[in-house]
Amino acid sequence: MHTFEIGKDFLLDGRPFQIISGSIHYFRVPPAYWEDRLTKLKAMGANTVETYVPWNLHEPEPGQFSFAGELDIARFLELAQSLGLWAIVRPSPYICAEWEFGGFPAWLLREEDVPLRTPDPAFMDPVARYYEKLLPILAAHQISAGGNILLFQVENEYGSYGADKVYLQALADLMRKGGLTQPFVTSDGPTESCLKGGTLPGVHPTVNTGSHVKERLPILRDWTDGPLMVMELWDGWFDAWGGPHARQNPQQVAQELKDALTLGSANLYMFHGGTSFGFMNGANYYDRLTPDVTSYDYAAPLAEDGTPTASYYAIQVMLERMHPGSTAELPPPIPKKAYGELPCLGRTDFLYNVYGSRLGPVLELDDPESMERLGQSTGFILYRTVLSKYAAGRKLQIPLARDRVQIFVNYEPLCTCSGEELEQGYTLPKALEPEDEIAILVENLGRVNFGPALQRQRKGLEGPMHLDGRHITGWSRYNLPLTDLSRLEWNWPVQPGLPSFSRFCLETEEPADTFLECPGYGKTVVFVNGRALGRLWNIGPQRRLYLPAPWLHQGENEIVVLETEGVLGDAIVLHDTPDLG
Repeated sequence: MHTFEIGKDFLLDGRPFQIISGSIHYFRVPPAYWEDRLTKLKAMGANTVETYVPWNLHEPEPGQFSFAGELDIARFLELAQSLGLWAIVRPSPYICAEWEFGGFPAWLLREEDVPLRTPDPAFMDPVARYYEKLLPILAAHQISAGGNILLFQVENEYGSYGADKVYLQALADLMRKGGLTQPFVTSDGPTESCLKGGTLPGVHPTVNTGSHVKERLPILRDWTDGPLMVMELWDGWFDAWGGPHARQNPQQVAQELKDALTLGSANLYMFHGGTSFGFMNGANYYDRLTPDVTSYDYAAPLAEDGTPTASYYAIQVMLERMHPGSTAELPPPIPKKAYGELPCLGRTDFLYNVYGSRLGPVLELDDPESMERLGQSTGFILYRTVLSKYAAGRKLQIPLARDRVQIFVNYEPLCTCSGEELEQGYTLPKALEPEDEIAILVENLGRVNFGPALQRQRKGLEGPMHLDGRHITGWSRYNLPLTDLSRLEWNWPVQPGLPSFSRFCLETEEPADTFLECPGYGKTVVFVNGRALGRLWNIGPQRRLYLPAPWLHQGENEIVVLETEGVLGDAIVLHDTPDLG
């Protein structure tokens, strides 16, 4: 049985120990590839793996928990231990991570406003229920129980959000009550204000930074006489739709890590980013909403598909020089295949499938209600009404509208606007007339994962809608999480300019990793064998979706593309290389 403590140094079995860690989010990697990614982390010269824990995946509905399959964190930790890797686990209910809602489950937004990241029972009671299930799993894998977990993080960059020590202490108390005995840490930006707000007496502080480590890490000396650590050494960055693809200088990454290790310990964020499959990407909001792309490649040392990059090799060389014998040969590369062009086998109208209840039931409402209040977390939602003989006008306004809004009149596309525009009062391209049929399709582009906007993340439409000041009532709503496409009717013709589904078939005897492109398409969501793979948008930067072999099976694989802009190509193409912009 090993021991791990914090004194003047990190102490493993009573001896000074330098943590050389890399972040891998098990929930962003197919389980079939966990061993490959962990083996490559070890081969680079690291001795520890770090991961967050996403509450919204483990408890997708109140009281419904999942810790199996792709969410089997126990198996992930066991694999890491079998490879000789220690672990850092960050189980805070809030994880940020460019992940949908920062890891919070959307059902927290169904009732009255829940004060997130506070000691309010409306928030802490659900956290306690979640921890009752999660913490015994983690406790069984901490080093004091014969496992490999060295450290647990209490909260995540809380100093960038608040300064409520009662809340931080309540989280720490829950963790101790749940059986966690290993040392706790916090992580915050390397500034006085962040550290003042995010630290907690008796809990070891660490910092997060992406550059100037030699200047920023010593700031911790004012907050601890223990070991210095960069909990997140940002070796790349994330991408947002319409922006550039993040890139990094490999030698600079290696040098920053070397600087951190010269002063203390470090965790590379990310070592391997993986993929925000389906609708699980996060977003940021400063002056406007900037949703993240599906890929979480992060320009990390290990690329999204598990390929070592120039940063990987630069770090490996540096670590071998610092710690001779710490690195190893890489395992064989995972096969990739360019399956080529797949022709479209059929198309069908999206709206007809919605109205025909092929994607879910219809509910009648007086006024539109948000996605969350209607029991939905991600995807799309559609609201439909027929104007009364008294209603007409051009200025449409609703108190809450998020995120991307498409308006159709009498089954023809009218306009696309942002939720902010509709909230402020949006002037339509042409006036609506009495007895027009109005359909409003709203896409949740990903909930914000950082900053004060966390508290305002309901999606869809909510509140009384007004047209030139007249209250419009009598709505039908269609929840469209798109978790079941099995009932699609493929006989409805596609109308120009309207959303549609397109169907393709990939037949393979030996599934291999591949990269899916939708050339000529506008804004899409791709489904593979019934599962949402991710989004593509012709504004870039990401041009291809990583499609891992475990998502495919021998024989026929159905690929369905939902295109929302009425912009269609003739085929999709499967490549053996990515294109992130």
